[in-house]
Amino acid sequence: MNQALTKPASLAELDLEALRIGADAQEIRLESRADNQRLAAALVAQAVRTLEIFSRDLEAEIYEQPDFLEGIKALALRSRHVRIRILLQDPGRVVRDGHRLVEMARRLSSFIEIRRPSHDHREFNEAFMIVDNTALLHRRLGDRYEGHACFKQPLRARELANFFEEVWKRAAPHPELQRLHL
Repeated sequence: MNQALTKPASLAELDLEALRIGADAQEIRLESRADNQRLAAALVAQAVRTLEIFSRDLEAEIYEQPDFLEGIKALALRSRHVRIRILLQDPGRVVRDGHRLVEMARRLSSFIEIRRPSHDHREFNEAFMIVDNTALLHRRLGDRYEGHACFKQPLRARELANFFEEVWKRAAPHPELQRLHL
């Protein structure tokens, strides 16, 4: 059966534990905060080499959850070749609220880097996460929970990764996100 022609599945219809990055091309429909939480945690738990996140304010309801943070920590400590990069459009809220992923990035700065996009990309209103250049979680409207995810969608993941790289090259570290040395 051609996976590209199949209707996206609801998360409730799938055995999330059985899905594997690089193996399962079923597109998954995201409809709620809980869907995003579960998928983000499941994807990062399987990450081996790279993780890229483009977000307006690192939505705490997705990216500050214990399962997700454990996955990030495990990934960062897995190998010195791991690369975790985050483009964060509005760092003010995460700095003010003490987001745990930002705190982790400060402690593991050799593995996790956060930058703020240049002014040219500050109004970009999509949110996405790319894992190992193959799997992705994508929301066309970054301030809403509706979107899709897939454990094997290398062409779309590559398109988003190319966009991410373009923005990353022009982005700069934000002073408030850097580790404070006292």
